[in-house]
Amino acid sequence: MFKQIVQLFSALLVVIGVITVPAQAQTIDTQNPYKMMEAVAQQTFDRFNQDQAQIKADPNYLKTIVTVELMPFVDYKYASYKVLGQYLRQTSKQQRADFVKAFEGYLVTTYAQAFTEYTNQKVEFEPARDFAGEKIVPINVQIIEQGRPPIKVQFKVRRLKDDSWKAFDMVAEGVSLLSSKQSEVTTLIRQQGIDNVIKLLQQKAAESIHTSSDKQSK
Repeated sequence: MFKQIVQLFSALLVVIGVITVPAQAQTIDTQNPYKMMEAVAQQTFDRFNQDQAQIKADPNYLKTIVTVELMPFVDYKYASYKVLGQYLRQTSKQQRADFVKAFEGYLVTTYAQAFTEYTNQKVEFEPARDFAGEKIVPINVQIIEQGRPPIKVQFKVRRLKDDSWKAFDMVAEGVSLLSSKQSEVTTLIRQQGIDNVIKLLQQKAAESIHTSSDKQSK
């Protein structure tokens, strides 16, 4: 169930850097976490719908959509450090940099693949609340799909030093995506070491995106 929710919502949240912000993204109000999340969601789905021809011609184009529309609004460095957990202090500066880069690429590919599950579900955000003085704000969302009960999800966003906000986690059905990834990654580090985990993430980041029609043809 959690896997299905992540697939449904991956287009809205990538866990974790700064890349060049495209012109359309510059109009998004990053000083307001509620407006930011709603605008990013709308912008992403609009891009997904308008570029269907390119996506069908090359599913890997979904990686471009994720990178351009989502990643500027995700604190992936903070999230990757959280995922490293107890091993953060045991890594060298270079290993940390390599892990952040590999984890970012892994997330891009993961969410791009999940984009293939999108079937025009409706997203309803809770009304904005007073966030003055808050450092972390939970934003509650409902995913509405005809014929199914609403799915409740919570996005967590954090205030940066310049008072802008970025997303860093999603909680679905009481399960934190960040915590689940931390458990998975720390187990692999313990078993294989940080360098092997970085290589594994790099390999997964390089994987091609496959649509349901691709899978059926095999």
